[in-house]
Amino acid sequence: MSGTISLKIEFGGGLELLFSNQRSHRVTIPALVPAASSSSTSSSSTAQTAQDEAGAEKKKPADLAYLIFWLRDNLLKEREELFIENGTVRPGILVLVNDADWELEGEGEYQLKDGDEIVFISTLHGG
Repeated sequence: MSGTISLKIEFGGGLELLFSNQRSHRVTIPALVPAASSSSTSSSSTAQTAQDEAGAEKKKPADLAYLIFWLRDNLLKEREELFIENGTVRPGILVLVNDADWELEGEGEYQLKDGDEIVFISTLHGG
């Protein structure tokens, strides 16, 4: 099993302006990411090799929720509030996973696969 996942990310409807005015991105993210837990500092009693063990004790497959925050931290250039609200994409942004609405795929819980195409389209426009 590979330790990374390659994805094609696209932005449309003006959302690309927040991402260096670039519509299409190819990104590589870790296949396994830290599990979201309220106490990320809790460590097991067998923390002999802190670098390897601590990073590997609570891992989960990368999902869309992780990708949203990865995009915020690595590609978003300005105005985070126009992309993320309350821990997910803000209302008015359509998310497609391989051309299907992410609501049909489990939204943020969708486990990413190598080669997936994720599209974010803003439906909010000025008038």
